[in-house]
Amino acid sequence: MSLEGRVAIITGSSRGIGADMARYLARAGVAVVVAARSETEPDPRLPGTIHSVVAEIEEAGGRALAVRTNARELDDLDALVERTMEEFGRIDILINNAALSGGGGLNRLKRNHLELFWEVDLRAPIILCQLVIPHMREAGGGHIINVSSNAARPLGPAPYDRKRGGSFIYAAFKRGLNGFSEWLARDLWFEESNISVNVLSPVGRVKTPGNLFLGNNPEDPYLDFEVADALARATVWLCEQPASFTGQVLWDEEVCEQHGL
Repeated sequence: MSLEGRVAIITGSSRGIGADMARYLARAGVAVVVAARSETEPDPRLPGTIHSVVAEIEEAGGRALAVRTNARELDDLDALVERTMEEFGRIDILINNAALSGGGGLNRLKRNHLELFWEVDLRAPIILCQLVIPHMREAGGGHIINVSSNAARPLGPAPYDRKRGGSFIYAAFKRGLNGFSEWLARDLWFEESNISVNVLSPVGRVKTPGNLFLGNNPEDPYLDFEVADALARATVWLCEQPASFTGQVLWDEEVCEQHGL
């Protein structure tokens, strides 16, 4: 299925995984709405802004729109969808990529951090799905991709492997995102909406600015960041599939290997 003329909203796309998804979709003919908070580069460890990503896409001949969006703010989510419709008149693809990781164990978890994780990692994807689905129906269908994580894989019973780290609260909300995605896919399938909902995760760690930030020395920053090539290729492939391909929890490298991407 050709993606030429489609319109995608991608949250958390000023740098890292979201920016790479935006670039790859734009090359496939998609008009991309680059949604994130970053309009300036206050720290060399966090290169990229919504405007720089848009400029790069436009210089390569693609179409893009920068919309400053704080995923915690419900008014910003409303405005993101409204601005997209004003500019492009349709929404075909939603990629919920914006997320926060960290948080530590239960004894270190602060209530304001719990609210922050909930608002960005789970509430914002749910609200955006609710906002865009009516527009996707009007456009004749669409694709929703919720970006998850290895942290969402079940740990299983003891004994546990100390090599597997991570934040339990991040894992809990990513597991919740996976479950939400599967049930939303089911509901939309029964409605014959022609809208797919799938989960896409990286198999391993992608060395993006956000992923490395906390351990990145500000005095001598590491700037050799990775391109999320497998994630971005798998994203384009997913958006090319019929809406009947839905309810999947997929891993980027596995998708690329299975389909020769």
